[in-house]
Amino acid sequence: MKKGLALEGGAMRGMFTCGVIDVFMENGVEFDGISGISAGAIFGCNYKSKQIGRGVRYNKKWGRDPRYFGFRSLIITGDLYGRDFCYHRIIDELDPIDKEAYKNNPIDFFVGATDVEEAVIRYHNCKIVDTETIEWMRASASMPLVSNIVEVSGYKLLDGGVINPIPYKILEENGYDKIVVILTQPRGFVKKKTSIIPIMRIAMHKYRKFVDAMARRHIVYNEETKELKEKEKIGEVFIISPETSLGIKRTENNPNELERVYQIGRNEAKKNLERVKNFLS
Repeated sequence: MKKGLALEGGAMRGMFTCGVIDVFMENGVEFDGISGISAGAIFGCNYKSKQIGRGVRYNKKWGRDPRYFGFRSLIITGDLYGRDFCYHRIIDELDPIDKEAYKNNPIDFFVGATDVEEAVIRYHNCKIVDTETIEWMRASASMPLVSNIVEVSGYKLLDGGVINPIPYKILEENGYDKIVVILTQPRGFVKKKTSIIPIMRIAMHKYRKFVDAMARRHIVYNEETKELKEKEKIGEVFIISPETSLGIKRTENNPNELERVYQIGRNEAKKNLERVKNFLS
């Protein structure tokens, strides 16, 4: 039996995910592989490097730094979240990923991003922390219109959630038969069509397939959540999600709000801990 952990994105709703995976690590809940999309990729790496608390810690400390996030960064660099500070200074110096622990942990870590030319999902198994891995994580979390297209491994990539919002199928395709899925929206959430499509058709006119995929994103998301509920009924997946809307902005940088959502994730994980262990046993 192969045990997998699938992590939805959702930008700073990902503090919920951080809380859940920290409790898993503290209580010895182990998986053979992880798949992450967008924030799920950014924060999921801390499970592979076994760094409890890192995800919430650096966001609380640096989230209000203009080098980390802000319209100044967007205007100057084209990225709302500063590439150099977020993906180099923090990762290498200020709150570094433990590269040795990451490399020595044999679990798979599948990171997904959207190919803007073909409008398909691309996955990369990030075995070690190198430039390629960091660029895949950055690509997965690069939100359209406020991020530059990331070129890595021969692809032009943006937010993986456009095509594959909840990355459980990549685990199924690789032989994982017990999958825990962490969602950052409550059960019963129905995604609505985004209102930015007219702007995207102008700003990203070179990538019509990608824009068309954005226009269908809500349909794909709702289909995936419906399928997951059916899989849960027959014991193939275990879903952890907040009981109600987290009420946090996607780009929230208030440390108190980040901590609040992190603690919701911890509490939800503790509440489900024994059930998760039984499901994986």
